[in-house]
Amino acid sequence: MRNLVKSVLRRVAGLLFRVRVAGALPDVRSRLLVVANHESFLDGLLLGLFLPLDPVFVVHTGVVRNPLFRLMLSLVDYLAVDPTSPMAMKKVIRLIEEGRPVVIFPEGRITTTGSLMKTYDGPAFVAAKTGATILPVRIDGAARSYFSRLAAHVPKRLFPQISLFLRPTTTIPMPVASTARQRRRKAGEAMRRLMQDMIFATRPTQTLFEAILDAADIQGHGHTLVEDLKQIEYTYRDLIKMSLALGRLVARESTPGERVGLLLPNLAPTLGLVFGLTAHRRVAAMLNYTAGVDGMQAACTAGQIRTILTSRAFVEQAKLGDKLAALTDVRLVWLEDLRDRMTLGDKLWLMAWALPFPRAALPAGSPEDAAVVLFTSGSEGKPKGVVLSHRALLANIAQIRAVVDFSIDDKILNALPLFHSFGLTAGGLLPVLAGAKVFLYPSPLHYRVIPELAYDRNCTVLLGTSTFLGNYAKFAHPYDFYRLRYVIAGAEKLTTPVRDLWFEKFGIRIFEGYGATETAPVLAVNTPMAFRSGTVGQFLPGIQHQLVPVPGIPSGGMLHVKGPNLMSGYLRFEQPGVLQPPVSPAGEGWYETGDVVEIDDDGFVKIVGRVKRFAKVAGEMVSLEAVEKLAAAAAPGAAHAASTQPDASRGENILLFSTDPTLTRDRLQAAARDGGWPEIAVPRRVVLVDALPLLGTGKIDYVTLKQWAEKA
Repeated sequence: MRNLVKSVLRRVAGLLFRVRVAGALPDVRSRLLVVANHESFLDGLLLGLFLPLDPVFVVHTGVVRNPLFRLMLSLVDYLAVDPTSPMAMKKVIRLIEEGRPVVIFPEGRITTTGSLMKTYDGPAFVAAKTGATILPVRIDGAARSYFSRLAAHVPKRLFPQISLFLRPTTTIPMPVASTARQRRRKAGEAMRRLMQDMIFATRPTQTLFEAILDAADIQGHGHTLVEDLKQIEYTYRDLIKMSLALGRLVARESTPGERVGLLLPNLAPTLGLVFGLTAHRRVAAMLNYTAGVDGMQAACTAGQIRTILTSRAFVEQAKLGDKLAALTDVRLVWLEDLRDRMTLGDKLWLMAWALPFPRAALPAGSPEDAAVVLFTSGSEGKPKGVVLSHRALLANIAQIRAVVDFSIDDKILNALPLFHSFGLTAGGLLPVLAGAKVFLYPSPLHYRVIPELAYDRNCTVLLGTSTFLGNYAKFAHPYDFYRLRYVIAGAEKLTTPVRDLWFEKFGIRIFEGYGATETAPVLAVNTPMAFRSGTVGQFLPGIQHQLVPVPGIPSGGMLHVKGPNLMSGYLRFEQPGVLQPPVSPAGEGWYETGDVVEIDDDGFVKIVGRVKRFAKVAGEMVSLEAVEKLAAAAAPGAAHAASTQPDASRGENILLFSTDPTLTRDRLQAAARDGGWPEIAVPRRVVLVDALPLLGTGKIDYVTLKQWAEKA
C-alpha cells in the first residue's frame, strides 16, 4: 500500500511541480549519507518520492509531533532525534554502520533567508566517524512555493518548478585535532563548505540578460529594484524596458562584438546599458572618467574603442569637456540624442515584440562571449583592459550568493563607481540578480552625504574601500548606520583604526574581502559564518589556489588562482585589440595575482603584500604594507602610505608619506618596539603631505607616490 501511495504521489508531484532530477545515483549504496539543503516542508517528501532509494530520514522530534507531518512520514522510514541530546547522533551512526542509506538536512531547519542557514556539526561528524559516502543533493525551487518559510512578502507561486541536483559523491575524513570538540568543529566546517560548493555548482549557465529575465520571473516584474540620485525607483519591468530600448539604439551606432565605451556615472541608465549592450551582442567597455586624458586614451587604444556613449549633463557637471575633446580616434554619442532617434518602428518593436517575448526578440548569445571590459586602475602602469565574459561575472555573483545571504529585504548603498569591478559586480549586477534593492550614488567622496543617505534610505548593506569607510565613520552620526547588517570592505587593505572606529562608534563589524579585477572580482570574503579578524576570509566556492614561494619572503607565497570567474584575457596598450589569455607558471587557465598571501589551517587568507610593494633594504625584503600598518599604530588618526627611492649603499630607502605633522621617526621606532616590528621596517624619512593621492576607485595612487618619492 505504501509503494502504491508513493507511486501516485510521485506522478502528482511530478505533474504539479514539474520535478526535474539531474545527476545519477552512485554505485555505492551501503554507508551512504544523503545531505540536502532545506528549502521547504516539501523537501523530505520530494527526496522520498524521487530518489530511487529506500533511506531512513533523520527528522527533528518536534516535526513528529505534528499530525500532518507524521502522516507524511508514514510513507518512509524515519528516525526522530533531539538535536540537544548528545546520544542523538549515535543512533544515526548505528544506522549507517548497519548499511541503511540515511537522509539528513545539515541545516536542521528550513531556510528563512532563501540562502544556506547555519550547518550543524553533527551530520558532518557522523560522516567522518563512519567513513560514509556523502551524496549532496541540491533542492531548487521549493523555497518559492507556499510550503516554504520565507516571509509573507516574498513572491511565491502555487506550483513552482522544482529541481533536484544529484552531485558527485565525496567523503569527509576525520579531521586531525587534539580534542573531540575541535574534530567535530572542523568536520562541521568541511560540511558547510561542501554545501556551499553544491549551491554554487548547480547555478544555471546563461548570459547576463537571460539572468535578469529569470530574476524578474522569480521576484516579479513589478518589484522595485534600482534607485538613483534622481529619486526615481525602477522596477524589473522598467530596467528591462530601458535595456531593450537603449541597447537597440546603441546597436545602430555600432557593430556586433564591438566594444562600446560607457562614460557615465552611477545611474540606473548606466546599469540598463550594461544589460542592453550585452543583450544586443555588444561589449560594454566601462571607462574611468577620473583617469585623466592619458588614462582614458590608453584605455580606448587598448580596447580599440571607437564609440563612447556619454551624457552632456554629466560631462558638464563633471567638467570633462576638455578631456573628451583631447581624445583622438573616438566618436561621442550623446545619451540625450538617442531619445530623439527612437522611431515609431522602434516603439512598436519594443511594446509588441521585445517586451512580451524578450528571449525570442534578441539574438541568442553564449555565456563565453565577452560581456564587459573593465580597466585596471593604472596604479602600477598603463591601464589594461580586462575582458570578462558572461560566465565569469555570473559565476562570481553565484559564488558570493553561496556564502552571503542577500535577499529582497536588503537595500545596498553603492557609491563605488560602476567602472570599478567591485562597484559593478557587487554593487550593480549582484543586487539586480538577487532581487535586492540598490541605491546608486555618483561619488564615494561625499563623506557627509553618504551616511545621511544610508540613514534616510534604510540601507542594510554598504560597500566601500578602507579609505572611504574611514571618512564615512568620521563624519557620520552614531545612529546613521543603525540599519546596516553588512559593511563590506574591498579594493584595498582594511586598516585596524578604521575597523576599530566602526566597532566602537556604530557597533558594526566590517567584513573584509579580497579580489582582483581579473577575477570579476571577489576571491575571498569574511562572512558571519566564517570570520577571522585580520584576514580577508576564506576562498569562495569554485576557487582553486596555489602558493608559489617568493625568494626573500620567509612566509606565505605568491597566490595563483583558477576558477570559472577568471577573465578571458587582457587587452594591452602595446597590442591594441588583441586578447591575451592570462599567463601563469602554475599552468594554463591560472592567474598570477601578484599578491603574497598566507593561508592558515582553517583556510583563512591573510594578505602579506603585493610583490611590487616590497622594498629590498640592505638585502632584506620589507613589506611596504607592514610599514603602513606600523605608521597606523603610531598615528591612528592620520593617513599614511609608503614608497621607495633608490639608495646606492642600501639598495632602497623607504619613505613614509603622512598627513600627521607630529609623526617622527622616534615615534615610529617606539611603536615598532612596542608592536614587535623589526627595526628595518621603520622608514628612513617621514614626508608630511596635506592628503594622499587617490585614484577614482579609492585606492592610493602609488604611481604618483613613487614620483613624489623619487623627487624627495
